[in-house]
Amino acid sequence: MRARRSPTKFIVTDDPVTFYCKLVFPSEWEYPNEMSLKQLGTRTIFPLGLKSCLIVTHLQFARNPGCTPTEHRVNARSFQSAMKHLGDIQFGRELEEDEVLRINYIMKKRAVRYIAAAKEDWLYPERYVSTTDWGKLDDDWFLFPHLWSVPFHREIVVGYGDGSAAAWDEYGRRPWQHGFKDEKQRDREWKTSERAKYEWAKKRLGKSRARTDDRIGRGVSDKVMDDYLRREGLLPNLSPEMPTAS
Repeated sequence: MRARRSPTKFIVTDDPVTFYCKLVFPSEWEYPNEMSLKQLGTRTIFPLGLKSCLIVTHLQFARNPGCTPTEHRVNARSFQSAMKHLGDIQFGRELEEDEVLRINYIMKKRAVRYIAAAKEDWLYPERYVSTTDWGKLDDDWFLFPHLWSVPFHREIVVGYGDGSAAAWDEYGRRPWQHGFKDEKQRDREWKTSERAKYEWAKKRLGKSRARTDDRIGRGVSDKVMDDYLRREGLLPNLSPEMPTAS
């Protein structure tokens, strides 16, 4: 996410890679105790500089935002091998001023002792942010990725030079593990992810959108989403020559 258009930029704290879950309040997980990444609704927030910020959302949460955020995600684990398709990484979304303020507020509340900013006024996001209600900071789903651009992958299979191969499903399970490519789970998540996409489109109407590698997406997800919004009467019918929202 970017803050190039926002007058306020990102702050930095002595807990620079921080976590946010709307149902777990800062007073409940003070340093050195950290929020568990096992929980579905835990977001990782990492400002990379004044104008850019990395947000990581668990796939299972993106597929079903209506779940209980404190439930443990499927196959939660640490320090194990993993495989990621780099073309699925989203980038380029421009945040609005209040969205930057909300991220700064989360960072400040999760700081241990020190915070820093390029301008003194940025050290006080609570003075200007639209809400300081911890559970409502992401009510408009701005911390979610562009849900129409999140692919519904089943698995990743790789082959090696010696003729061997390896496979992982979307939750890192190996072929010999229980639940690998769980069809019932996939069917449930297909339905919830479709509903989530429609809700995300309405909540983020008129807002900047992220994108993925143009060689992969080719803007198809935005076109499908805009077609849905027009059917709902939320976007005007445009002639083919006119650009859609970006």
